[in-house]
Amino acid sequence: AGRSPQVKAFVTQDIPLYHNLEMKHLPGADPELVLLSHWYEELERIPLSDMTREEINRLVQELGFYRKETPDAPVPEEFQFAPAKLLSTLPPPQAPTTDSQTPPKHEKGEHPEL
Repeated sequence: AGRSPQVKAFVTQDIPLYHNLEMKHLPGADPELVLLSHWYEELERIPLSDMTREEINRLVQELGFYRKETPDAPVPEEFQFAPAKLLSTLPPPQAPTTDSQTPPKHEKGEHPEL
């Protein structure tokens, strides 16, 4: 599989700028972005071969990776664990406007879908 010059440029020039983004090159495999959780569980695989460098950069930033100005630039504290968003950075949940404060929940013993 030929590696597109766009992807190659991203890998060689852009990846060093992203905090917590690593490239593992598998010979002969199409380039894929593999998203891992904090526990290194695979969340998602995104094939990159058909994307332009610009699209890949946009995608990676939308996923929450922090892009540094230079490979050696310091990473702000709030981005140390990016893209895993810390719970404390999430906005508080909106107060429900309806009277019912909690949505109906099934009791743990029930399995209505079975």
